[in-house]
Amino acid sequence: MKKVKILQMTTSDVDAVYKIEEMVHPNHHWSKDSFYNELSNKLAKYFCVKDENDKILGFIGFWQIFEESHITTLAIHPDFRRLQLAQMLLLKAIEECYSDMIKYITLEVRESNIPAISLYEKFLFESIGVRKNYYQDNGENAIIMFTQNIWYDKFKENIKTLKENINKVELFK
Repeated sequence: MKKVKILQMTTSDVDAVYKIEEMVHPNHHWSKDSFYNELSNKLAKYFCVKDENDKILGFIGFWQIFEESHITTLAIHPDFRRLQLAQMLLLKAIEECYSDMIKYITLEVRESNIPAISLYEKFLFESIGVRKNYYQDNGENAIIMFTQNIWYDKFKENIKTLKENINKVELFK
């Protein structure tokens, strides 16, 4: 796999997205109906990363409310991790935030999900608190992460550097 594209998720993508969701979260995952509902939610935006054969490799979803964006989900097919696809999806979400004049981005992540936390920290998300017993499947806590204002020079410079360093796969449109 050398080339990928990021496209807005459509209803025809839901079956493949759901399969990834089941793999990534086997004990407690979103339903197909949840994805269909999100696609009709005016506050939500969902994108898929696809290979040159249109196979879905991962996805991201987020809500935009006033000047804040909340990342609701991000998952990469287990066979395609460590290819910077999650970074590409986060960059796409941030690009959308800039287009829509969003200032802040937030999310919750399992406290045991060290790879995801490391990814978000690379994007300058900071832990601002904990939601106790947040996850229904095992009662695990969620770390609440938040960005500074994404329009600040420090954040924008970091994003520029991250974009320049994506080199394992080629993004095409």
